Amino acid sequence: MLRAGIVGLPNVGKSTLFNALTATRGAESANYPFSTTGANVGVVNVLDARLEPLAKIGKTNKIVHATVEFVDIAGLARGASHGEGLGNQFLHHIRETELIVHVVRCFEDENVVHVEETINPQRDIETLNLELILADLATVEKRRERTSKQAKVGDKNAKEELELLDKLQAAFDEGNPARLAGLTGEEKAKAYQLFLLTMKPMIYVANVAETDLSTDANAFIGQVRGHAEREGADYVVISAQLEADLVDLDLEERPQYLASVGVSETGLGKLIRGAYHTLGLISYFTIGEKEARAWTIRNGAKAPEAAGAIHSDLERGFIRAEVITYDDLIKAGSTAAAKERGWMRLEGKEYAVQDGDVILFRFNV
Repeated sequence: MLRAGIVGLPNVGKSTLFNALTATRGAESANYPFSTTGANVGVVNVLDARLEPLAKIGKTNKIVHATVEFVDIAGLARGASHGEGLGNQFLHHIRETELIVHVVRCFEDENVVHVEETINPQRDIETLNLELILADLATVEKRRERTSKQAKVGDKNAKEELELLDKLQAAFDEGNPARLAGLTGEEKAKAYQLFLLTMKPMIYVANVAETDLSTDANAFIGQVRGHAEREGADYVVISAQLEADLVDLDLEERPQYLASVGVSETGLGKLIRGAYHTLGLISYFTIGEKEARAWTIRNGAKAPEAAGAIHSDLERGFIRAEVITYDDLIKAGSTAAAKERGWMRLEGKEYAVQDGDVILFRFNV
């Protein structure tokens, strides 16, 4: 399951967004700094419209969506890298996530105080990112002490690691995260072993007022977009307050409410699409009389690895995959009809699973 940490400065709308995304009131939302003192966790279904037609073909009433676990992490303040405020908790919880969702305040409201007193998305982004960089810099410096001793006695691996640490430190000195340090594939693999915060992919969320969702009038959004583009990151525009209002409406009323403010998709939908794109994830499906189910895998995963998402035995004993594309299966109306038309393919270990594939794995252990 994908685990995404929602971070940001205090009072940017993190907990409001978390509550709305998870359709709960599990995270306290209040108008004072550090209202969130720990990490609240909520599991959200990744709604996929393709599952319902597949369930009908499989003659099952049970649909199992892929899921994302969102973690609402305590607000960060300057000095968090040195333990200021709730810094130690904040950094610890980030280390346990695969993706950082950075919520940036892009709305003005005199009734909601800003920890820096004014609204300035670029400054806020730099504040949080700097704290993550400083925390990673401390990790690199500590690692360098040990590695330098090993390199002095002729350890080849230690010398190579020192070169990596030099690259990382140079990036930090320029104010860049580790993921933008220009590392090779091999260096990235080694850097991941250092558990650096800034190696984690980040998606930016511009949190705006409801009235700004369907216009380009909000100049704050441009700051978030500009920073994300310079970094090569994804960004989405969401109104956390609107998402919170949607929770109180019946499901059939929500599309009408969204249309009334000029949007067609919920913030959750946009955020999950952005998260999948950032992490390079896709979905494939399995269907049967018991259930129709979506599985999340990395884009480019071979068939045995995809089978392993279901159970390690399927990957270990993989024989072949029987594959039908979603569109072909819907046209055929059944797996039997798809097979008769020659639309079912037998794929081996080197097959790279595609988004929307409907697969039956054959295995033997």
